[in-house]
This record gives sequence, structure tokens and C-alpha cells, in this order.
Amino acid sequence: MDFRKITREDDRRRKRLEVDYDPVKGIGCYGRRVKTDTGEKRDGVCMLPASLLEDKAYRSARSRTAYVKARCRHDFEYWAVTCARIKDKISGRDIPFRLNAPQRKLLGVMERMRQEGKPVRVILLKARQWGGSTLVQIYMAWWQTVLYTNCHSLICSQVKDTSATIRGMYTKLLAGYPEEYWEETDADGKPKKKAGTAAKKKNAPRFRSWEGALNVREIAGRNCHVTIGSIENQEAVRGGDYAMAHLSEVAFWRDTTRRSPDDFIRAIGGIHNGAGTLLVMESTANGTGSFFHREWQRAVAGESDKEAVFVAWHEIEIYRTRVPDRRALWESLDDYERGLWAQGLSLDQISWYHHKRREYATHAQMKAEFPTTAMEAFVHSGSGVFGQELVERLRESCEEPMAVGEITGRGLTGAAALRGVKFLPDSRGALKVWEMPAENAGECAGQRYVVGVDIGGVSDGADWSVITVMDCGLTDDYIPRVVACWRGHIDHDLLGWKCAQIARWYGDALLVVESNTLESERTDGDPSTYILNRIGEHYRNLYHRAGVDGKPGLPGFHMNRATKTWAITELVGRVREGTYVERDTLACNELLTYERLPNGTMAARQGCHDDLLMTRALIFAALPSRRVTPIGRIGGYIAGL
Repeated sequence: MDFRKITREDDRRRKRLEVDYDPVKGIGCYGRRVKTDTGEKRDGVCMLPASLLEDKAYRSARSRTAYVKARCRHDFEYWAVTCARIKDKISGRDIPFRLNAPQRKLLGVMERMRQEGKPVRVILLKARQWGGSTLVQIYMAWWQTVLYTNCHSLICSQVKDTSATIRGMYTKLLAGYPEEYWEETDADGKPKKKAGTAAKKKNAPRFRSWEGALNVREIAGRNCHVTIGSIENQEAVRGGDYAMAHLSEVAFWRDTTRRSPDDFIRAIGGIHNGAGTLLVMESTANGTGSFFHREWQRAVAGESDKEAVFVAWHEIEIYRTRVPDRRALWESLDDYERGLWAQGLSLDQISWYHHKRREYATHAQMKAEFPTTAMEAFVHSGSGVFGQELVERLRESCEEPMAVGEITGRGLTGAAALRGVKFLPDSRGALKVWEMPAENAGECAGQRYVVGVDIGGVSDGADWSVITVMDCGLTDDYIPRVVACWRGHIDHDLLGWKCAQIARWYGDALLVVESNTLESERTDGDPSTYILNRIGEHYRNLYHRAGVDGKPGLPGFHMNRATKTWAITELVGRVREGTYVERDTLACNELLTYERLPNGTMAARQGCHDDLLMTRALIFAALPSRRVTPIGRIGGYIAGL
């Protein structure tokens, strides 16, 4: 490669990164601007927002104070550097808030929506240390201190203390707000006339308590409330009259049977979907498959009301190192880093990345902290068992079912349940069908289809019970595919007969039931109390595990540490090699939230489920035994496990 060409190209890239930005002069700021001489007592020649020039308050301004107030209503970046002060992380001093490049990128998205008269809806995936939360909070403060009155906001994080820290930025802003630019309003939102000294002091820019509420503050003189809350206490924010919500670090919100991010969003559902409203959901990544990750995917796919915003590490100005010897750097780069060059990065940016990597034991850790793409942020920030790239490949075959309904027989239990089995379409049913049973299913000796069953709880808040049907073909080189899935809550004895009915419908499929729960419910010494024994009297193709000393084992797959590891390993191999076809996107979501724990075991992330996943693992664990013809009912067994 001609290194002279690289040097010339790098010079161009360096120059492109040198962006002029002056929020007072309006240079490099958002929106359509007009070059205007504001006069000696103002700011000289500036690039002013075009909308400001049409404002009567600007055209009639005869003092600097009037000019600043008018401009602040049209120019957030000017207001921020003029009226807002933040703590500088390096020096510790309070300094004017001057937006950096990533903050200007996010502001551009929010301002475009606001100026178009749309509700502002954003989901923000953050890299480290560029002030995304700060920008969101101060932008909301601009709405409440300048644009609107009676405009109430909510700040929520995973714990209340974090929300309070975010509100602390607001407290600092109000404490340092220039009083000459503070504009009080009356109950109708109109500017108040000049007030006396006592009234001015009462309504000076500050927070004050509101009706004794511990988590609510009122902005003096603006009739705007700021509420803080947490995912741990959803009821505290329910029913609030919010026009804005800042939801912070959503990827770390706990998702349990008692509370979930979805429930919280519904709890603050009072934010109407109109102009003058804002909802920003932001977080650093925390693995895949979480509520935040699913919402991000919906936004990227254009299926959400939110616009997705991601800031890569190289968009942050401080992550650049001037290169003294560009040739030496180039020769030290690996394939990934040269790939950054191919993406258009300068050698100064790549140099910073190259040297920063030395602080981390693995490149994956570096990618988690400083992602180049959104996928890197999610993939490398968790401890998932299944790689996201592989799961996303699997997801490509997912689709809506061809039919939804329930399976029925001539009875709920016993022999009658397995006679006259048929499918009844019902939009409220729990059985999703992607492929109906093959016409010759009954001629395949029960070997084409395999049914896996994971038993959950009975109540609505418990784990799901899942019945999955997979077409595994009749040859070893056939690519199995999911053809049906039932998911719901039901009494365990009825579930046993339900899965037998589904297996009967699919040509007397091999029925593999995870039996730990059922075995714990039987009465010792009485085989008739074991539901799988009763089912086995009427359904022949029931999976039995191997017994001891040549004796038949119990029907059902017993899940212990050894068999679970084996079953999951089989599933991992199938996902990695692409040797099964998934149809259900919910199953892909479960794969993404299945994690390796510090003690070496594997489980669903707290608040997530693995019921669909386990039925797939059961089926693949049982496949080696399906060629053996079952030889009995109670007491019969299939060798192989």
C-alpha cells in the first residue's frame, strides 16, 4: 500500500474533524440560521435561528436583557452557555454548559422533533463519559424554565438515589441561573410584571417543596414540578400529570414477576402523544435480550415511537491522540484497527483506541466499554451463553404463525382426551401453529415429530408452561424446525393431557416431558399418582429415561446439573451451526438473556424466562433415542439417556 496516499487521506480526515463551534455566535449550531448583526451591545455578527428573526419580542428588544430572553426561547445552545452551569469533571469548577459533539448530535434529533410539532421520543444507547444524561436533563430544564409553564417532569432510574443525583444537576443549574434573565409567569403562563423585592426573592430561580411531597419539587415562579422515582417503587409515580420523562439506565432495571419496565411505562402512561411532550429512555448496554435491548431493536426496525440514537466512541472529541509517527502506528495495527481506518476514522482516533486497548485483558472488554457499533455495545456487555450474532441469524426465520387456537379431544383427561383430537382456531388461544401436521405423519411410526414440554407454574405471575413441537424429519441430516408451540398457565394434570393431545395430533410424536415438578408432586410408593404413568397407559410414544440394572426407568426427562448441561450444550451447538430453524421470536429473546453465572451454572437473567429455550434443549437431548421403538406403556423405556 502506498503510505503517501494514507498520509494525504489522514490529513483530510484530521481537517474534517476540526469543526468550528461557537454557541454565542451561533457557529456550528443546530437548525436553519441567518447571519445577522445583533448590534454592539449584544453579540455582534451572529448566526441566529431563522425563527428568532420572526419573533416580535426580538424585533422590539431595546436592551440586552430583552434580546437574551428572546433569543433563549429559540436557541437552546445559546441559552445553555448563557444561563446553565455544570460541574467540570476535570477541574471540578462550575463552568458554562457548552455542548460537545455527541451532545449536539442528540440535541439535533430532539430539536428536529420539537420544531416539527411532534412528540419528542428517543431511545439513547450511551458510550462512556460524554454527558448524555446531562444533556437530556438540561434540555428538559430549558423547556421548564423558558419554553413552558405547568410542564411537569419525571426522572426515574433503577434506584431513587441515582434519580436524585440527576436532579442535582437541575438544582445546580437553578442556583446559578442569572436572575436578570429569569422570567416568572402567572397561573396562565404569561410573564409577570415587575415584582417587589419580597416577591422576587420568593420566586427567584430555585427548587422549593411542593405540598410536603418528598419526591416532588416545584420550580419557583414557573409552576413546573420535577418528580424523582425508581423502578423499585412504581406506585409512587403512577397517575402523575407528566409532560416529560427521563428514564435513565433502563438496561439495569430489574424485571421480576412483581415489577417490570413494561409495567413502569404503563404506570406513567399519562404522557399524551402530542407536541410539547418528551420521553427519553437512555442507558449503557447491559447484555442482550433485556427490555432495553428489545426496545432498541424495535426502534432500529422502525416499529417504535422512539428514534434510536447511538454514540460511538470515535464521535467523542476527547478520544483522540496526536500521532507523531504515522507509519509506525500503521505497521502496529491489527486487522480490527485497520478496519476502523476503512470505516473512515483518522489515525489520531485509531491511535487512541490502539493504546487504550492495552488497559484491558481482552478486546471484548474494550468493546463493551468503548463500542464502535451498537451491536458491539450489547454483545460484549453481558455474559450470555448464546452469541448475539448467531441468535440474530436464527431470528431471520421467525415469522407470525399461520394459525392460533387450541387443541381439543372428547374429554379433558383420560382416554377420552386422546380421541377425536382436533385443532380449533381461536385468536385468544395459547397454541401457535406454523405448520400443520404432515398428511403422512401417522405413517411415520411416531418418529418424524418430537414434542418437548417444560412445566411452569399455575398462577399468572409464575413461569410459563411450554409445549414445543419440532419436525425432525426421518433422516439424520434433516434440519429440524419448530412447527408449533403452546405457552400458558394450567393445572399440571391438565397440562399432561394437553401435551399428549398435541403429540397425538402430530402423528403420535415422541413426547419428552421435563418431569422434575411432576415427580415431586406424586405420592411416595403409589405409581398411580404420577401423572406420566397415567398418561402412559393411553399414549405409547412417551419418552422414558434409562433405568438402573436393566430395569425400566420412569417416564419423563429428569433435569439435573449433568443432564441440563448436556441438553444446553446440544442447543448451543445447534444455534452455532445453524442446524435448526426457529419460528418464534420470543424463543430468540430467551436465548439472548440466558447467562453463565459466576458459579459456573447457567440460568435466565433475573426477571427473564427460559421456558421456550428449555423445550428446544429437551428435544435435541432426546433426538438420539427417537429411532428406538417404544416397547411398552407403564414401565417401558427408550434406551439412550
